[in-house]
Amino acid sequence: MKSVVLAEKPSVARDIARVLGCHQNKNGYMENNRYIVTWALGHLVTNADPEQYDAQYKEWKLDVLPILPEHMKTVVIGKTRKQFNTVKAQIERSDAGEVIIATDAGREGELVARLILEKCKGNKPVKRLWISSVTDKAIKDGFNRLKDGSAYQGLYDAALARSEADWIVGINATRALTTKYDAQLSTGRVQTPTLQMVRLRQDEINAFKPRQFYGMETVIKGTKFTWQSGGQIFDEAKVDRLLAKLSDESASVTAVDTVEKKKYPELLYDLTSLQQEAYKRYQYSAKETLSTMQNLYEGHKLVTYPRTDANYLTEDMVPTLKDRVAALGGTAYRQTVVELLKTPIKGSKHFINDAKVSDHHAIVPTEVRANVNELSLRERHIYELIAERFLSVLMKPYRYSVQTVTVQAGGETFTAKHEQAIELGFKALYETLSEKAALSFQQGEVINSLKLTKTTGETAPPPYFNEGTLLKAMENPSAIFKLDKEQKATLKETGGIGTVATRADIIEKLYNLNAIENRDGKLRVTNKGKQLLDLAPDALKSPDLTADWEHKLTQIEKGKYNKRQFINEMREFTKTLITDIKTSEDKFKHDNLTSTECPTCGKFMLEIKTRNGKMLVCQDPTCKTKKNVQRQTNARCPNCKKKLTLHGTGKKAMYSCSCGFRETQEAMDKRFKSNKTGKVSKNEMKKYMKQDEPVNNPFADALKELKL
Repeated sequence: MKSVVLAEKPSVARDIARVLGCHQNKNGYMENNRYIVTWALGHLVTNADPEQYDAQYKEWKLDVLPILPEHMKTVVIGKTRKQFNTVKAQIERSDAGEVIIATDAGREGELVARLILEKCKGNKPVKRLWISSVTDKAIKDGFNRLKDGSAYQGLYDAALARSEADWIVGINATRALTTKYDAQLSTGRVQTPTLQMVRLRQDEINAFKPRQFYGMETVIKGTKFTWQSGGQIFDEAKVDRLLAKLSDESASVTAVDTVEKKKYPELLYDLTSLQQEAYKRYQYSAKETLSTMQNLYEGHKLVTYPRTDANYLTEDMVPTLKDRVAALGGTAYRQTVVELLKTPIKGSKHFINDAKVSDHHAIVPTEVRANVNELSLRERHIYELIAERFLSVLMKPYRYSVQTVTVQAGGETFTAKHEQAIELGFKALYETLSEKAALSFQQGEVINSLKLTKTTGETAPPPYFNEGTLLKAMENPSAIFKLDKEQKATLKETGGIGTVATRADIIEKLYNLNAIENRDGKLRVTNKGKQLLDLAPDALKSPDLTADWEHKLTQIEKGKYNKRQFINEMREFTKTLITDIKTSEDKFKHDNLTSTECPTCGKFMLEIKTRNGKMLVCQDPTCKTKKNVQRQTNARCPNCKKKLTLHGTGKKAMYSCSCGFRETQEAMDKRFKSNKTGKVSKNEMKKYMKQDEPVNNPFADALKELKL
């Protein structure tokens, strides 16, 4: 009997089939005399839409809410039905004796496979392939240690509970807000607290009143000494009195201390910390980093599984460290690789800890040697970030000495510090050792007179969130919200709000909803976002709900909490939610209404800001008409090389630049025309136009009508 191997994506299926020797290519699957390898396309089965329970739900009406089906239905997604039928046919084959689930090793990957199996006949034995990279070695090792599918029943129960609860709360809350206020409004257990964090920070900045503080400093033998005031001093008169008192007074060196210190490298990357660093260095959005990681993982096989929340590796990976280092020989870190390979490479407690790895270990390079010339610029940047961090944990710590000179005058203390590198260690990846002369002071030395200078400064508000710092706040929302100890402990245990796999999509959803905007890298809540928070029930604005969910889902996964009880709790919560919305007397006001009529329904359209420009959308939530007004492209100005902004559509569409350059689409076509056709080729245009990549969102198709 043959084994049916079900992968999540065609690219992974091809790799598995090649390793297993399945060379018979069929329509939607590959096989040999032992295995049949087929694939999903993300989710092939999803939750049914409300109208698939009852036709009355096709029209959005407030009075029929909440929609609470007695039993949740799943349906085959229409646009990928052909592949579903292919997968189903292979699973139900008479010569197929078992199914090996080879979808992504995680909660969502388990759901992808199990929903398909639920719609197949035969109830065949199930085994699970659980791997963190798709290299040939990882696949072979994974097939040598397949586990029984029953070991992952808790994972499936948690995934199903999450999807059903999101449907129950999300469908009802979104329909209630949209129909109550006649506006495209969306809310959710992660999305709304995230939006609230941006608003809280923005309110804190707006309410901040700067205060001036004062200090003193002096320069002795070319070295700056700073007054140790014990904190910020806001009393200028006090500093002026000290300046007068200490003017021309002698001082003495009371201490010259030198201490040797060590600094260890940062922990290995999980997805969130990698997204933060990629934004910090290259301003890549969370979505861009995740998409690039997927390419490096699936396409190039250069990195391990990206959607991980671990910063450590497991003990069984230590023997692979040498091969992973050797694979980096073609990167900018070749010299470091050569030095590391001269001695045995060992693990250490700084990055090896089985207890701190759950489903997947930290992101590290695979054993596949990289050819950086085959990578795009973004792929190379992300790969080198991962390579740099991986190599750093294998190197020695940075050793340095800190010399502190203390000077006293009239009872006041002034200090100067000097740092000198002794051994660069991991810092050799990006620094060179330089010699600095030590400060030439002796204890007991007397300085005849001090030339003091008054210094001033101003207190500053906390910075606006950017995409990197917002990701960090989602990991630790207790730093933003006022929570009690129990709530903080729960959030810490569950890893904050959202997951490493969903946070990028949550931020993107807030952009698409026009709830936040990015001004020069600073995230701000739009007027629509503020109104949405005012209208949303309080329970959805705090991270308490999502923390409670994640805690219970983790318990369900471990078999310590009942799935049915969790769903019943969500049903009761939804009833309360909808009642609150129905009885609210709040109003929603569009502040971005234009005089442009919708060509479909005739109502006035709204102007909204997108990540890359502006567009018009119909104000009627049931009308899906959209028109581009302007958007930033990847086309470059021939004069100053900045990105051009596109206004309008068609041949008369206009490209403009801040330097004053203007050019129509028609003129650009002529400038870049193909020699054969007289038109711009698709490949040429891809270089100049920003292409949005598809997002494999589990419930995007099911909820697309709701604009969630």
